[in-house]
Amino acid sequence: MTDQADPAEAAGVPERRIGVYICHCGGNISDYVDVDAVREALRDEPGVVVAESPMFACADGTQHDMIDDIDGEQLDGLVVASCSPKLHQVTFRNMSKRAGLNPYAYTQVNIREQTSWAHTHDRAGATEKAISLVRAGVAKTRLSVPLEPLVVQTRPRTLVVGGGIAGLRAAIGLADVGLDVVVVERDRRLGGWMGTFGPTYPTDEIGRDQVAALVAEIEGRRDITTYVAAELTGKSGSFGNYTAEITLHRANGDKELHLEVGSIIVATGFDSYQPDAGEFGYGIDGVVTLPEFKTLVESGQGRLTRNGRQVTSIAYVYCVGSRQEAPGNEYCSKFCCAATLHESVQVSRRDPGVRQFHLHRDIRAYGRSELLYAESRDLGSTYLKFPDDDPPSVTTLPDGRLAVTVVDLLTSGRRLTLPVDLVVLVTGMVPRKNPGLSDLLKLPVGTDGFYNEIHPKLRPVETVVDGVLIAGCCQGPKTAGESVASGLAAVAQSAAILKKGYAELEPLVATVDVEACTGCLSCLSSCPYSSITPISWEGRQVASIDASSCKGCGGCVPVCPDDAIDLLGYTDAQMRAAIDALVKEPVG
Repeated sequence: MTDQADPAEAAGVPERRIGVYICHCGGNISDYVDVDAVREALRDEPGVVVAESPMFACADGTQHDMIDDIDGEQLDGLVVASCSPKLHQVTFRNMSKRAGLNPYAYTQVNIREQTSWAHTHDRAGATEKAISLVRAGVAKTRLSVPLEPLVVQTRPRTLVVGGGIAGLRAAIGLADVGLDVVVVERDRRLGGWMGTFGPTYPTDEIGRDQVAALVAEIEGRRDITTYVAAELTGKSGSFGNYTAEITLHRANGDKELHLEVGSIIVATGFDSYQPDAGEFGYGIDGVVTLPEFKTLVESGQGRLTRNGRQVTSIAYVYCVGSRQEAPGNEYCSKFCCAATLHESVQVSRRDPGVRQFHLHRDIRAYGRSELLYAESRDLGSTYLKFPDDDPPSVTTLPDGRLAVTVVDLLTSGRRLTLPVDLVVLVTGMVPRKNPGLSDLLKLPVGTDGFYNEIHPKLRPVETVVDGVLIAGCCQGPKTAGESVASGLAAVAQSAAILKKGYAELEPLVATVDVEACTGCLSCLSSCPYSSITPISWEGRQVASIDASSCKGCGGCVPVCPDDAIDLLGYTDAQMRAAIDALVKEPVG
């Protein structure tokens, strides 16, 4: 190895006893990395007293083995080389706690995404890279110090932003577990999109009636307060103790209201895609969007009519505003296939003579909606599949009717022209524009424009901002049932935080060495969470970081000209040691 001073010895850190576990990941890693070679290379690394290579590090049996090693070998540090920390960091931290090991003396090294999957063509190179990454993880762990979570008291009240079905159901769920709730809705009525719907699948229960029942229940609850024509316009304080500023838009002028809340659930819903003029004929009389068609179908009884004329034929064009090429909306909106099938069935039940043509790239009627698809076909609907790169076109015939030209892959690629009375553009969901709210709450926005959760499986409603949760279609297209489910998930998460009366925050936050700080305050503008403020200390001005609102992003560390800021768990000394270990040359 290169002749370098040991950073742990130089820092006066006692000799550590570290366990290293290199996961096979069922072949995901070991198919492309020589796991045994990595284990043997780490055996003699300073501070390493256990080196193992389990098939699945996350398995219950392996976790029990780790606990036995921590106890039997008196380990004071742990390195697990496996998959992304996003997947199992919480798993191994909890295991460390059960074993009596400080969970922040554990380091996870990602050798699956960063090594085996990235270098499937070069086993030797991937193995050498894995050795370097694990060695860096060990070097970082040798300089780790025990950290304890920051304990903060919480207020037993939740603010729900958005009065659609997800927000309303969340409000009732929160009240059911004994929390006070405040619902803020920007519109002048509660209910969102669901409050405008007629029959809904699968029960044909009226959407407006479902919302009315929720609103009636909320009005009878003393622990739920609702404000319509209102917005969240300010937020201060820290996790568990937020002060929310609500602006009430009233006829006699705006009014300000300040509320103390412990958590915030954002359920602001979605908007429907609005086609451009000329897109699939939009703008031509008789070309309507899916929401417009739903209103038309639900506004009358008997045979379907529009502008006083009977509708005898309809063409549905699917995936309008969804599954587009970049920079369009590349995602699938999930609900629109089933919603269109349901409206189609309603039309057939009212007038079996209406000819209906479904022009699609795919029909994505998952779950119980498959039954709706089958019923639609049984009632006489015709399905035509067009190529991705050759969508239908809509023109007007001399007699005033509409003509839809489509290439049908199900009939050997024949180009067909369908004369119809009505064209329905099956439009999907798009993110609701809330730039003020997004900036205020520091909500992470994905490339699709919807709010991002921390992890879609392990932490599906949490955001990177502690105590701020997301639910419903603000985080992506969902059906009504899925929106309600995510709202209830937010209830469970919020209750878990607030019912105890206190919460534990990550201790991986930035700290200021006041002796080194010169008070230049360059760091203030670098913090997106406004966690840094100037204070007076021993007669001079220095920077101070509020640990309860700091998210440990580290953005302030490099801008300090005096190196007075460090990040716990990722200190300068730890990262330098990791880099030095990473660039060590192999023996021989």
